Amino acid sequence: MSDTLLLAAGNATSEHRPLIITLFAAFVVATLAITVWAGRQTKSAADFYAGGRQFTGFQNGLAISGDYMSAASFLGIAGAIALFGYDGFLYSIGFLVAWLVALLLVAEPLRNSGRFTMGDVLAYRMRQRPVRTAAGTSTIVVSIFYLLAQMAGAGVLVSLLLGITSDGGKVAIVALVGVLMIVYVTIGGMKGTTWVQMVKAVLLIAGTLLITFLILLKFDFNLSQLLGAAASNSGKGQAFLEPGLKYGVSGTSKLDFLSLGIALVLGTAGLPHILIRFYTVPTAKAARKSVNWAIGIIGAFYLMTIVLGFGAAALLKNSDIIASNKAGNTAAPLAALEIGGGADSTGGAILLAVISAVAFATILAVVAGLTLASSSSFAHDIYANVIRRGKATEKEEVRAARWATVLIGVVSIALGALARDLNVAGLVALAFAVAASANLPTILYSLFWKRFTTQGALWSIYGGLVSAVVLVLFSPVVSGKPTSMFKSVDFYWFPLENPGLVSIPLGFLLGWLGSVLSKEEPDKGKYAELEVKSLTGVGAH
Repeated sequence: MSDTLLLAAGNATSEHRPLIITLFAAFVVATLAITVWAGRQTKSAADFYAGGRQFTGFQNGLAISGDYMSAASFLGIAGAIALFGYDGFLYSIGFLVAWLVALLLVAEPLRNSGRFTMGDVLAYRMRQRPVRTAAGTSTIVVSIFYLLAQMAGAGVLVSLLLGITSDGGKVAIVALVGVLMIVYVTIGGMKGTTWVQMVKAVLLIAGTLLITFLILLKFDFNLSQLLGAAASNSGKGQAFLEPGLKYGVSGTSKLDFLSLGIALVLGTAGLPHILIRFYTVPTAKAARKSVNWAIGIIGAFYLMTIVLGFGAAALLKNSDIIASNKAGNTAAPLAALEIGGGADSTGGAILLAVISAVAFATILAVVAGLTLASSSSFAHDIYANVIRRGKATEKEEVRAARWATVLIGVVSIALGALARDLNVAGLVALAFAVAASANLPTILYSLFWKRFTTQGALWSIYGGLVSAVVLVLFSPVVSGKPTSMFKSVDFYWFPLENPGLVSIPLGFLLGWLGSVLSKEEPDKGKYAELEVKSLTGVGAH
């Protein structure tokens, strides 16, 4: 891989490196201060898992936005648009439309029915231990898939800023992010994580707004002129603005697009780090309000990613973007460098530093949320309710969550080092596919189907989870292509880059089949209780 542009950006920022390091350090110190402050107020399990349920609808909506607008959104989508035009923009559409599913089907009933985790809802009318084990396993696997994307984004971003081209240097950056993530969660719990996410959401919107304004200013606020320049500069001409550049050349790529679309639209409602955010508000009404706020904030952000991506295509050569990072993850920071005056300018270097610091803040906030979701599920579902059979004290439960955070952090660092050259939006799409395959069918069946049984829940979770993970392992994402995780080997047989087209319907089918074939009689009384609770909030925690 040519590192010409990476070195140029590194050299351009070398004289401004004190500013860059100061910006990064300022955010890290500020967020650590918030975390320590929140940690002092974290006294119970409800504080650690749900922030004491003290956040308003607006605050939680801001935090959800901070959780959702990840490195995939800021770096991955801009890169995908810069390289593939219209087809890259489809990520923006999918991520945004997904919120309607979460709002209409999941947010309110989940807040009413659960306490701390997804497993609370699933275990309400099922056998506790097997269902909680399955829910905890699924949560941890989905979170780790999502964490891979954030770690990959962190390695790319800081490497660009500091001119680091060695693999060892990039791995060290991934490790640094992992250590910070562990500190945030173990000390601050949900309160600290939520405040960090709120601060990060404000910074990200402000930074994106600034770059969007400057790009539009350069093209006289004429979107048609911007798109024309992007098409011309991309070397693809009109095809850059039309479907088919990435998806549509062959039958397989059309199926890949369909698979990606299904995963994006259905995945959000099954993402554990989003689901636990509904428990941080006092009422179901506040949960619904927080999703409304999130839709507005996230919608505005994704509209701006169009300008970021096409702006990068208009301002930078396609070959330079790929030379910096094969998956296009550096397109947005490099566009900031260019719009600020170029590699030799003070303005360009400062703008690159500011935007990169904002992106780094994005990564830290999201990894904290993901780690909290997975460690909470381990401690509350697996440790407290399966291993200790409900006899663990709150203090023991929180201690288990903190140790789980350390373990998950170590695993994420190791896997993130391997995934550093993959497109972060693509990696997140895989997490969405796993979440939609394993979690969403079980949640919907639990809430809305009275004949759903424990066997159906286990078949749905494990069947969706295993099928999605196996198909990913034997897909071009892992081996067989220059853009794969393991480039030098070829053991893929599943042709699609996203497993959603197969694994999501399979998850729903197995949930239905397991319930129909089960000898267990569903507890209709428990279902009636859950239905009343989910719809009215009576008896909700």
